[in-house]
Amino acid sequence: MASGIPRDDSPVVESLENNGTQDATVGSQLPDDQLKAIKRVIDSLYAYREHDGHDPSKVFHRKVNKRALPDYYEVIKEPVALSTLKYKLQNRAYGSFADFVRDCALIPHNAQTYNRPEAGAYQDALVIKSVMERELKQLAGEKIISAKDAILPDLGEIPPASPPPAEDEDEDEDEDDEDDEEEEADDSEEEGGKRKRRRGPRSQTATMKRDATAKEDGQKGTDSDPRKKRGRPPRVDTPMEARIKAILKGIRKFKNDADQIMVHQFEKLPDKTAMPEYYLEIKEPIAIEVIKKKLKRKKYQSLDHFMRDVDTMFNNAQSYNQDESQIYKDAVLLQKETQKLADAEKSKPDAEYVMEEGRLPLPNGILHNGELWKVGDWIHIQNPNDVTKPIVAQIYRTWQDSEGQKWVNACWYYRPEQTVHQYEKHFYPHEVVKTGQYRDHHIDEVIDRCFVMFCTRYSRGRPRGFPKDKDVYVCDSRYNEEKHKMNKIKTWASCLPDEVRDKDYEMDLFDGPKKTKKVPTPLLHMLKENEMETDEAPKVRWGADNAPPIWGAVHKGPRDENQSPPPEPTPSPPPQPPPPPPRQLPPAPKYETPSYRRISEVDTRMANTPDRTAPPPTSYNNQSQSQTQPQVPHYNPQTASPAPVQYNQYAPQSTSSYAQTHQHGSASASYHSSQPDTRYPQVPQPYRINSVVPGATTNSVRPHEVFRLSEQANAQIPEEIRQQYQQDEHGNVLFFTAPPVDVLPPTKEGSAMGHTARYLAEKLRRKIAMKKKRVAQGLPEESEEPEPKKVKPGFDEGLVGQIQTLRDEALQVLIDQMQDGTEAIYRNIYGTQQEQGARFEEARAAKHQAEARERLAAATDLMRKKKESETIPMTGTGVYLDDLDPRY
Repeated sequence: MASGIPRDDSPVVESLENNGTQDATVGSQLPDDQLKAIKRVIDSLYAYREHDGHDPSKVFHRKVNKRALPDYYEVIKEPVALSTLKYKLQNRAYGSFADFVRDCALIPHNAQTYNRPEAGAYQDALVIKSVMERELKQLAGEKIISAKDAILPDLGEIPPASPPPAEDEDEDEDEDDEDDEEEEADDSEEEGGKRKRRRGPRSQTATMKRDATAKEDGQKGTDSDPRKKRGRPPRVDTPMEARIKAILKGIRKFKNDADQIMVHQFEKLPDKTAMPEYYLEIKEPIAIEVIKKKLKRKKYQSLDHFMRDVDTMFNNAQSYNQDESQIYKDAVLLQKETQKLADAEKSKPDAEYVMEEGRLPLPNGILHNGELWKVGDWIHIQNPNDVTKPIVAQIYRTWQDSEGQKWVNACWYYRPEQTVHQYEKHFYPHEVVKTGQYRDHHIDEVIDRCFVMFCTRYSRGRPRGFPKDKDVYVCDSRYNEEKHKMNKIKTWASCLPDEVRDKDYEMDLFDGPKKTKKVPTPLLHMLKENEMETDEAPKVRWGADNAPPIWGAVHKGPRDENQSPPPEPTPSPPPQPPPPPPRQLPPAPKYETPSYRRISEVDTRMANTPDRTAPPPTSYNNQSQSQTQPQVPHYNPQTASPAPVQYNQYAPQSTSSYAQTHQHGSASASYHSSQPDTRYPQVPQPYRINSVVPGATTNSVRPHEVFRLSEQANAQIPEEIRQQYQQDEHGNVLFFTAPPVDVLPPTKEGSAMGHTARYLAEKLRRKIAMKKKRVAQGLPEESEEPEPKKVKPGFDEGLVGQIQTLRDEALQVLIDQMQDGTEAIYRNIYGTQQEQGARFEEARAAKHQAEARERLAAATDLMRKKKESETIPMTGTGVYLDDLDPRY
């Protein structure tokens, strides 16, 4: 460890003599001399020092911290420390001296089982073991214990150590994977549980256990589809980062006289609870672990900045440890060698640090389409499976390949309909979930910007300065594609790239927290009726390789531990008490309708409107109730308009009906038959594109419509494909709700338009039926030639010609007079320069006309842009099967 050796801080062992010899033996099966012998061995272990002052017992003073090394207790089943020996001695827990000897033997055996041979704890365990054997041998020579008890028991063969990890560039990638696994493990643990940190086991036994577990898990839930497997961002190092990694790799090759790798002692900082004095003396503690973390998070601006931290680490070791200690000597040597490696790396040109496949990192981002795209930006990426749902992602890497093409690596975020989840799962509107998919995309695949907010901030505001027309999503879970589980995110920073984890964004806060209600899963309709909880989870449907699933699935399996139960349905209102029985009133006298018209009333029969049956008279009780409680209009199932509220039959009528009656005359009958009665209050209906025409029945033909995609989605369709379909004036492909009408060419000469096949077929059927009818009645057949139109009596064709001639002559006279008047005006204004003035006036008029046309074109273009997102209604009927096939 970088802490080195404490100079003289051996803990004081409490003496048993405080309570007297007689009290010490009370309750213990061991004689007094053996109890003192146990204390003598423990004191010897604490007090032993090597020739350089190193304390080999320090690492065995207390048991291993379970939070720091959780896998230690998976490998070591009987953990023992020197504190364990002291505790049992003080509590007289040893039934025999052999029990104490076995506990002593467990200390070095456990250390040798868990650690590698070159580890410091392994070497210290061998020293402690030799001290134990020496002390026990002395006790046997003094006849305090038997020779048999002086021999450490055989606790089993020490398993061979697993091969050391390759000292290559893959080590950094493995550490990145471990960091990501730690983050996911933190999010997936149960509420209230302790956080665990993953650390690779030291022994081959533990490695075999881990491999077997991984293999078993893989057989249980791993899918063979490679698109579901978790990825990671590619390594794209700058020349400076490559030099730093080369130096860290180079210092691992140096070993000391004990054949130990020197740098292993500087990997981690000492435990604060075990060595608090180290942090009192060292003001700037640092270790290799801290340096690697700073490198990963892009904290180093230059190689000299990195070398400063390295020098600080070695200077701390030299300052804290004695000059004769091994760690002091290793620190001096490594400091010199590190400086040599740094000088050698500085002398190399940047061209030697080009990444695999010729990748050249672009740490400052990519300039594309006038915008700068950099690490940490939230983006929309083209989705080849569904152009209307672009991929939500965050940029993790930016680089340029050997051909000059620019690329980004982005982490995908799935929409709820792209996941597999329990059918009762609810989601926020615009919710996405983080995945383990890190994919490479060409910069041309980036569509536009978006933003993803953590759920705790989504309800408080929006990012400051972010355009309002861009999408903002909310996220609160990670999605495990292999296990189909969603784990709540505890720390949002762990989901972000290392470069932006320490950065924050400003917000425009709402007036108060915005309440966002979760909605049911959009895949609820995909749940099978006979689905059982024990059924296997359904699979997603994949499409293109470099795209999310086309759609996910739902199942009836048990809810996840962190999944909230579905919201309770809104309870129905309590039943209202029944109204009191109506009072019986004498019948109202009948009034005869006056035969004359009154200004306030109009007899609807005089307007040729259909006879309307008046509503039945209401009782006094009902009438009073209607005044206090407004009646909600109910809707007639046969019309799209609300049924009128029932009022008293003697209510005065509106004067608007009177005006309409007199203005339209007899033609108003058809108008009133299709309009709601104005005598009753009407509820205005909002305009909807797909609404039914007022007055039409629900079985009436729905008007046909045409739709078009957004400009971004339309641009995803290749040009050669778009040319094969009908487009609007802007090149957008049109999508119709019904097939277009197939109009046949005109059959009558001179006709401008033809008819559909259905119309012509119906016309032919009618003609044949009329022919059969005439034959059955004995009437002659009609001639195929149309009869000439009959001339009206008293019609004189000569008079019509004279009238047309006179009209043309009068028009020509008017034109001549206007021309003479114009010339007279030019002559009075310009005199002898009449012709030049006329040309000037004509040019000025032409200029004004051109300007007017430009203004009209600009106004038309502005209106077109406003209506680009609107749908284009289409009228007419569709083509039916009976038009093409007589079987229908």
